[in-house]
Amino acid sequence: MITVHARAAFSSESPIQLTTIERRELQPHDVLIEIKYAGICHSDIHSARGEWGPVQYPFVPGHEIAGIVTQVGSEVTKYATGDRVGVGCMVDSCGKCVSCHKGEEQYCLNGMTGTYGSVDRYGQYTQGGYSTHIVVTEDFVVRIPDSLELDVAAPLLCAGITTYSPLRHWGAAPGKKIAVVGLGGLGHMAVKLAHAMGAEVTILSQTLKKKDDGLQMGANHYYATSDPETFKKLAGTFDLIVNTVSAKIDINAYLSLLAVDGTLVNVGAPSEPLPVQVFSLIPQRRSFAGSSIGGIRETQEMLDFCAEHQITPEIEVISANQINEAWERVLASDVRYRFVIDISTMDR
Repeated sequence: MITVHARAAFSSESPIQLTTIERRELQPHDVLIEIKYAGICHSDIHSARGEWGPVQYPFVPGHEIAGIVTQVGSEVTKYATGDRVGVGCMVDSCGKCVSCHKGEEQYCLNGMTGTYGSVDRYGQYTQGGYSTHIVVTEDFVVRIPDSLELDVAAPLLCAGITTYSPLRHWGAAPGKKIAVVGLGGLGHMAVKLAHAMGAEVTILSQTLKKKDDGLQMGANHYYATSDPETFKKLAGTFDLIVNTVSAKIDINAYLSLLAVDGTLVNVGAPSEPLPVQVFSLIPQRRSFAGSSIGGIRETQEMLDFCAEHQITPEIEVISANQINEAWERVLASDVRYRFVIDISTMDR
C-alpha cells in the first residue's frame, strides 16, 4: 500500500482535517498520479455531509483532479511518466454492459465506481482528490492538452463535462436558444461552452449582480428570476434550459419558458424533490430530463474542445488550510466561480 497525505471529513458535521490514507499498489493497468490541483465541487459538500446517503468516514472528497503521472503499471499503454493527466467523477465501471460498450461509463448498468464514496473492484473504499496522490486504472484517466494549465483544467473534469455533455446531447448549435439557470461553478461553464458551440445564450439568475460577468463570458441576455416579468416575457422561448443549481426551484415555472419540443435538463442535484405538473409538459410536448457527467471518450473530447476554443473556468486557487472556509463560501454562493486547491499545500 502507498501512504499519502489527504484532507478528510470524519463525520457529517466535522471540518475537513489533515490525515493520511492508503492507496493500492499499482496493478498492471494502473497509473500513479501526483495530484497538483483539485477543484471543489458542491457535490463534495453534499456527499461529505451525508446529504445524498450514508457515508463511510473518514471521507476524502474531490473529483476534479489534475496532475502528473509518476509511475505506471507493467501493462499500461496509454500513459507514461511525466504525462499531464486528469481524473473526473469516476474511476471504473463494469466494462461489459451496453452503456460501457457505448462509451457511456457514467451510466454503467452495474454501477460505475465513483472517485470517492464507492467500493472498487478490489473491495476498497474509494477516496478522492483532496490528497497528494491517486491510483487509477489507465482507462479512466484523460490527457490534459498542453495549452491548458493544470489549475484551470481541474474543474473541467466535473463542471466542464457535466455541462458539455447535455449541451452536446441536446444539440447546442447556431440557431438554438439555450438558457442556463444559475451562474455558479457549473453555470459559468455552461455559458462559455454553449457560446462556443454557437448557440444564443440566456442566463437566468436570481438577481442581476453577476450580469456583467455573464455577458463577458458570452451570454447574449441576462434576466433576474426574482422578477415575475421575466417568466412572462420569456414564456415559450427556449429550445433547451440547463438547470445548474442544487437548490429547490419552481420547475413548473421554468418549464413554461420552453418552446415546443424544448427540454429542461437538470445537472444540479438538490436533495429535495422537484414536483412537476404533467400539464407543464403535455401542451407543448416539453421534456424534463436529467444528465450526469460524460463518459471517458466524451470527457477527452470536452478537454480538446476547451483547448481549441481557449475555454477555461474562472478560478480562485486556495491552500488546503482554506478548504473549510471555501466550503462555507460555496454554500453562500460567494465564489467566482470555482475554488481549486493547490495540493502542494496538502500536508502543511
